[in-house]
Amino acid sequence: MKILRLAAGALISGAIAFAVLPAWAGMVLPAKFNHPGNILIADQFNNRVIEADKNGNIVWSWGLGPMDSSANSILGVNDAERVGRDTLMAGTGIPAGVDPNCPAGCVDGRVILVDPSGNIIWQYGQFGVNGSGADQLNAPVQATWAPDQTVYITDQANQRVIQVDMNQNIVWQYGTTGVSGNGFDQLNNPNSAELLKNGDVLIADESNNRVIEVDKTTLNVVATYTAQGTMNAPAFASRLQNGQILVADGGNNQAIIVDKNDNTVFKYATNTQAGSNPSPAPSRAVWATGNDILISDQFNNRVILINKKQNLLVQYGNLNTIGYGTTSTQQGLYAPYDAKVIGDYKGLTRP
Repeated sequence: MKILRLAAGALISGAIAFAVLPAWAGMVLPAKFNHPGNILIADQFNNRVIEADKNGNIVWSWGLGPMDSSANSILGVNDAERVGRDTLMAGTGIPAGVDPNCPAGCVDGRVILVDPSGNIIWQYGQFGVNGSGADQLNAPVQATWAPDQTVYITDQANQRVIQVDMNQNIVWQYGTTGVSGNGFDQLNNPNSAELLKNGDVLIADESNNRVIEVDKTTLNVVATYTAQGTMNAPAFASRLQNGQILVADGGNNQAIIVDKNDNTVFKYATNTQAGSNPSPAPSRAVWATGNDILISDQFNNRVILINKKQNLLVQYGNLNTIGYGTTSTQQGLYAPYDAKVIGDYKGLTRP
């Protein structure tokens, strides 16, 4: 029985090393790898996760690029977070018409944990397979590492959020598998799930145009946020220190903050700059050190850092321009779906 050790110190009994990407294997990792303040980006249709320093230099990557549709890349990657020195990522797949190598679309279907050398040290779901059975996912759009060494997976097309342990057992679920709705234990294309400090789970229930807080024990919805009925396709939500909710309000092309009474107290539109895509559908907005907000401005092909005064501080990628390169984000990104600041995001919502 093979035992692999995670950076966090956990032992995974019976795990399998599924694949090795040779990019960093046998090499000394760059000095800036995993450096606090670096940005981890899920570069969606470039089929890779990259880590960039504050100047946009790429210091680490996993995935072989936009022309590769093999299991050595993470296809249509929607999410990435650093777990110690390892990287958790979710591969949703490529829709038809995006990649000439996948004219009818390509399925990924995995949530994987990758070590700094590129080894997959844990996996749930199977490459190239969509399903709802054991060890199967259908469009896993997001994954969150929890302190008890389980992973919360937003399994979008299966209409559920599942909590999976290191032995690949589902230990908790919200949403009735394969059933879309807005009733008890129902979701409609959920897009993210965050474990809150009180033990509840915050879910961006995208096609229900709401963010809900769910009691894990009773499965009751204890709070609902809709920005007074104006929220449109929320792609991500997290709770801030003051109890307010930061939301990537993708259908409205903005990041917003709503208070406990569901009033919008902050908004930043990402489609007002000259040359912008009119419908960029920002897919992530996360809080960063210094009261700044990091936004994955998906179809503007960039990640931006703004402050609470709505000033644009930093841009990774080029406005509304698809690109790819291996040394710098200035060479371009392709529909980046997620970005997080290393050292700020701990696998829980901001403490």
